[in-house]
Amino acid sequence: MTGMTSSARPLLNRRLAEFGTTIFAEMSALALQTGSINLGQGFPDTDGPEEVREAAVRALRDGRGNQYPPGPGIPELRAAIAAHQQRRYGLSYDPDTEVLVTAGATEAIAAALLALVEPGDEVVAFEPYYDSYAACIAMAGGTRVPVTLRPHEGSFRLDLDELRAAVTDRTRLLLINTPHNPTGTVLTREELTAIAELAVERDLLVVTDEVYEHLTFDEAEHLPLATFPGMRDRTVSIGSAGKTFSFTGWKVGWVTGAPDLVAAVRSAKQFLTYVASGPFQYAVAEALRLPDSYFADFRADMLAKRDLLAGGLERAGFKVFRPAGTYFITTDIRPLGESDGFTFCRALPERCGVVAIPNAVFYDHREQGAPFVRFAFCKRTGVLEEAASRLKTLAA
Repeated sequence: MTGMTSSARPLLNRRLAEFGTTIFAEMSALALQTGSINLGQGFPDTDGPEEVREAAVRALRDGRGNQYPPGPGIPELRAAIAAHQQRRYGLSYDPDTEVLVTAGATEAIAAALLALVEPGDEVVAFEPYYDSYAACIAMAGGTRVPVTLRPHEGSFRLDLDELRAAVTDRTRLLLINTPHNPTGTVLTREELTAIAELAVERDLLVVTDEVYEHLTFDEAEHLPLATFPGMRDRTVSIGSAGKTFSFTGWKVGWVTGAPDLVAAVRSAKQFLTYVASGPFQYAVAEALRLPDSYFADFRADMLAKRDLLAGGLERAGFKVFRPAGTYFITTDIRPLGESDGFTFCRALPERCGVVAIPNAVFYDHREQGAPFVRFAFCKRTGVLEEAASRLKTLAA
């Protein structure tokens, strides 16, 4: 028994005991084993703008960022993030005290929750939720309180009464995600107004995950919660270069907020990665200064891909919730005579050579998410056309 502990206590910290290997790892491995088209994990299959990639190469060659960058992020990137927030939303942030660069949005979420949540604090989050939310709340010792988004007239909607009822004297923080992964819901001005009023009334902190801010479709508009009355000084806003510029492997994210909030998040972040992505920070600083036409073209391209895959899924027999944002489509498999998303997704590669993700993994109330399955459309047009063609066999 060399190397084994004699203690009966499990090796994994009990706060993480419920979190095994992520579903993304399982389904990506299944895609490789079966040669399937992977529409499960949300990463593009083409790189972002060539000029941004060249900016990273230039930084590497010039020796910028090859050693530890400054803890809060390089000044050029912090200034570019502040300028982006000002230009897009009229939000004014001091690059020195109100902007923090992180190792992707995932680290930003972890650092924010570790900094702001203590054992016993309740964190209200919308379910279905991005899977790291639950793990980060657990690592902080907090208690997650899910408020379920439910299907209503072709999209998933928030019940504001349910949200208000979820807040107790132990609630410390609201964890908001809009545009919302996995449902594609974009919170409306009325919903955000009500959330802001609740946060002010109950003196709550808010962490907002806005990584899909540039991917809203049709009439939907991204409205940062920090722009609402009383919210600037109680909101930690999180953004990401990976989703906006299609360089997910670079892991460059950021936090903006009032100085005391950013200082708290920075205190936790410095003991996670300390710093990361040195040369890529210089490239992202340039990317954020791309003209508005880049963001408009990016949105138009993803909208066309959304409609291509949504049409294919509808022809295959799925009920499709056409997203107002993000690059994910949630579907209902019950019209196909199925009701268990896990079973369906594990069989789908063999049935038609496509991989998807069961939404139930994003729920505490697993039964609420059981019949829903998520597909990613951030892939090349030809790949989506082939996936739609393969899925068509389900209709037969």
